[in-house]
Amino acid sequence: MEIPLVPSESTQQSFDVVLIGAGIMSATLGTLIKQLEPGWSIGLFENLDQAGLESSDPWNNAGTGHSALCELNYTAAGPDGSVDPAKAIGINEQYQVTRQFFSHMVKNKLVGDPSSFINPLPHMSFVLGEDSQKFLKTRYEALKPNTLFNEIEHTEDLDTIASWTPLVAKGRDESDPVAASRVTSGTDVDFGSLTKQMTQSLSESGVEVNFGHRVMDIGRNRGGQHGGWGITVRNNATKAKHTVNAKFVFVGAGGGALGLLQKSGIEEIKGFGGFPVSGQFLRCTEDSIIDQHHAKVYGQASVGAPPMSVPHLDTRFVDGKRSLMFGPYAGFSTNFLKSSSLLDLPLSIRPHNILPMLAVGKDNLDLTMYLVKEVLKSRGSKVDALHEYLPSALGENWELITAGQRVQVIKKDPKKGGVLQFGTEVITSEDGTISGLLGASPGASTATPIMIGLLGRCFPKQFTSWEPKLKEIIPSYGVKLNENASLYAEVRAETDKVLKLA
Repeated sequence: MEIPLVPSESTQQSFDVVLIGAGIMSATLGTLIKQLEPGWSIGLFENLDQAGLESSDPWNNAGTGHSALCELNYTAAGPDGSVDPAKAIGINEQYQVTRQFFSHMVKNKLVGDPSSFINPLPHMSFVLGEDSQKFLKTRYEALKPNTLFNEIEHTEDLDTIASWTPLVAKGRDESDPVAASRVTSGTDVDFGSLTKQMTQSLSESGVEVNFGHRVMDIGRNRGGQHGGWGITVRNNATKAKHTVNAKFVFVGAGGGALGLLQKSGIEEIKGFGGFPVSGQFLRCTEDSIIDQHHAKVYGQASVGAPPMSVPHLDTRFVDGKRSLMFGPYAGFSTNFLKSSSLLDLPLSIRPHNILPMLAVGKDNLDLTMYLVKEVLKSRGSKVDALHEYLPSALGENWELITAGQRVQVIKKDPKKGGVLQFGTEVITSEDGTISGLLGASPGASTATPIMIGLLGRCFPKQFTSWEPKLKEIIPSYGVKLNENASLYAEVRAETDKVLKLA
């Protein structure tokens, strides 16, 4: 059930918590707060007419269920060819926390049938060429001894790959050096569906959800740090503006977060900028082809390509229907959201971030050239890229769709002046009364631990008293599952059962 558009003005003028943006981050934070402090008043304001329509939407490149099982950019080879598994282990640890949160919500009927948002799906890495074969074998050997990756399989045999994923092997030259690694216990998550269900549950629990309401400005109320925040909101239907007050504000507005945090005037946002990257996918339209592929198959990014451009042939479950897509094909556009203005990038420039942005531009000319080439690619060239992963593909069976915007973080660096960061960054004011999230991948899949970390920073006085409840929600809370095989087995069995993944 979708929450209807709320065209009227907010019925409440003051809240304990205001959430800006109705994506997976705000939905997760709101749900956690309702579990920890059910008496707190919460208002949510979303510019669009539904929840989860921007970065949380599965067609906007957020539907993968990142757990580092197959994403090769989390295990890049070092100068000596070695592979450090630490980053992959960290991301998988985070996703295990998210899975437990999903399980808690299902058990407590905060969301519906788990198959409406999460489904079992093998995660697979696939590479071409002798050097890549060596890398993937080294990666496998680095990951295999770890508890969270002990199910990983590896092969360089094309027939075995064909048994894992027939379309990737079909029509391929048997003399080509290939390699693949696979974990059969991966998942696919439709974060759009999940976000809508969580937002509906928040509304039913007393959260005031306002769709079609755009936050125009944020400023401290009189009284400085002790006066809370005044938030100027525009009703898109009536064009009327009004102000609501909040003791705490979370800016979960995706690409729109940078501008709103800048308007807040907090010192912590100074020096931060954004580099927008757009993208496209090829989506299969032929059911007979879709039915032959059941896996997420990730490859290696091109030289100079951003990590979010790692090619993947992806089975996804969207609105309960199985789909198949390939991409992404990176591009460049100056808007920070799919639904926002092309002026977003120039309007984000401030005296405090112009030097970091210029430094990043100078140091990332290869990325700029890569994006230019991607923008100029013909449809035929895009289908040629598909053929590397699906040799038998016919272009007529694939349609080109536009993905969502990703705004990569630019931040100050004492040595380089500025660096481009491919990840997420939580910005929090010194007094902890306002916080926001910048960046992208792995994003949605790690929303739960990110928001728990935010609660610890922003509510240090209350957090200790919340920990018993957090332990109830997240049975492994405070424990590294990779270092506790028995607890991992217990938690895994329970979440698999509740989420119907076994």
